[in-house]
Amino acid sequence: MPSAMTATAPAPDSSADPAIIRRTIWGLSVFVCLAVTAVMMLVEPSAQQGSLLLPTLNAGLNGGAACCLVTGYVMIRKRRLAAHKVWMIAAIVFSSLFLVGYLAHHATAGSVRYQGEGLLRGVYYGLLIPHVLLAGPIVPLALFTLYRGWTGKLEKHRRIAKITLPLWLYVSVSGVLIYVMLYHTS
Repeated sequence: MPSAMTATAPAPDSSADPAIIRRTIWGLSVFVCLAVTAVMMLVEPSAQQGSLLLPTLNAGLNGGAACCLVTGYVMIRKRRLAAHKVWMIAAIVFSSLFLVGYLAHHATAGSVRYQGEGLLRGVYYGLLIPHVLLAGPIVPLALFTLYRGWTGKLEKHRRIAKITLPLWLYVSVSGVLIYVMLYHTS
């Protein structure tokens, strides 16, 4: 008899129209990208650090998302489906809270310019550029991965999760490293 952690839970009601779900995911993804772009373009960049409260909270949320992603991966490798679902939903929650905090910080403080020089400057931009380029696609990837897993479309879920996990993990971990380099290196 399987334990409660390995038992397959019945798939949630998937009677919602898949076309509506797809349009909703794409609409939400476009909205998020536009919101981030608007905040970045409309608020003047700052050369000063300002308050570290939101950036530190955001780094913690990014780190929390990364921990949840790794734990969720370990749980699915151990075939602990219920635990996998909990950790992956937690990763979505952490990343969503990060997004709210990121928008709030940049709407009030603008962007902080990196002040480092030399090799560290190259490392910083080496992390930042792929981080920025991957952050936008992570929104629809994560949402489609969640949707496919939630509705029991497991083969499609596995295929997209193989792409989503490493990219999402990179964005989360690099976000923490960018925070450290931006606020805690001289």
